[in-house]
Amino acid sequence: MQVWGGIECTLNRVHDRYFDQHSWSGHRERFRGDLDRIASLGIRTLRTALHWEYRESTGNWDFYDCMLDHMQRLRLDPIAGLTHHGSGPVTTSLIDPEFPQRIARYAGQVARRYPWITRYTPINEPHTTARFSCLYGHWYPHHRSIPSYLCAVLNQAKATALSMQAIRRVQPAAQLIYTEDGGTTFSGPKLESFRQEREARRWLGIDLLCGHVTPHHPLYDYLQQHGIARSAIDWFQANACPPSVLGFNYYPTSDRFLDDRLDLYPDFMAGGDSGSEPLVDIEALRVYPAGIAGVRRVLTEAWHRYGIPVAVTEAHLGAGPDDQIRWLTEIWNDASAARAAGADVVAVTVWALLGSWNWANLCTHDCGHYEPGAFFIRNGECHRTPLADFVAKLARSRQTAPAPDNATPWWHHPDRITFHGAQA
Repeated sequence: MQVWGGIECTLNRVHDRYFDQHSWSGHRERFRGDLDRIASLGIRTLRTALHWEYRESTGNWDFYDCMLDHMQRLRLDPIAGLTHHGSGPVTTSLIDPEFPQRIARYAGQVARRYPWITRYTPINEPHTTARFSCLYGHWYPHHRSIPSYLCAVLNQAKATALSMQAIRRVQPAAQLIYTEDGGTTFSGPKLESFRQEREARRWLGIDLLCGHVTPHHPLYDYLQQHGIARSAIDWFQANACPPSVLGFNYYPTSDRFLDDRLDLYPDFMAGGDSGSEPLVDIEALRVYPAGIAGVRRVLTEAWHRYGIPVAVTEAHLGAGPDDQIRWLTEIWNDASAARAAGADVVAVTVWALLGSWNWANLCTHDCGHYEPGAFFIRNGECHRTPLADFVAKLARSRQTAPAPDNATPWWHHPDRITFHGAQA
């Protein structure tokens, strides 16, 4: 099992403003030093991004030429993203019928310019991006409807398939490293049917790419009931594009709990997906006695469902170094356990190596909130943290060291329960 790395590279749009992690971090100005530091950890595979939006806005390839040239010198193999929670340039959106063809054209340009790149993530977390943009209204185009959300899911799945077709015309060996949030949904008994719908939607993007959404699929009729043409669904059966690796991004807050007992919560927490549903959607670790499902369950479930190699493609915790090390230790041990049980787990990705900005408000505005990673950005300079030393040891030995102490991490501690009356 390998140790991969990743630079937080969200470039999302809120109304008419783009929020760019690479700009906030100063990575574009400091990239050579950043990449040198990352390579010094022993990491040899790096998730990064060649943002479609940035290329369109600048009109040149200068930054990507220099960045990728330096990565080659360092023998850092890129997993190239084309959008990362993005909706494309100002002339398009996730629900634009031309969105798939337009990003596929950009994918072909990237492949022709850098034919040596063999691993791609055209769109990061399509399901999450569709939810945040078209179901919850956080990001552009700020819709709050099931039809818009489903349109965005299918558009991004088709964009992924068409992008890989364009890339493989240049580089036939190119692999699709598909990434998605790994969160599981739990609920009380009265919301079991809705929980099952949520779980089916969680896998929808992968099911589409694998050509599994046939008339026997639990969401086949549901999609048509919400305005998706049957021809758009059936397109994937003729254009299946199974991922080479299924990557799951997993955080303590990924798992959710749905509760119909509204009287147990503040009024502002009610609403569910559409904002008007009679339920509360809350982090499972805040109310659910069993706590989080854990990444072992996520990886094992995906492996049994698809038989495709799996990976953790984001492992990060916004906390102090000791808790960050505890979280990465838990992720690595869970992934190792899934591998020992038979799942083909290929990697764990240490995410946000340079830290991340403004995820405390879901990147909806720039409040200056910063979470360090293996490196800490201060006054434009990059400093090593204790997590970096741990990552270097992990990359070298592929075995985790003991946690900093025997303390129970907060995500397993009884004090994590916020609403005790809501326990299932």
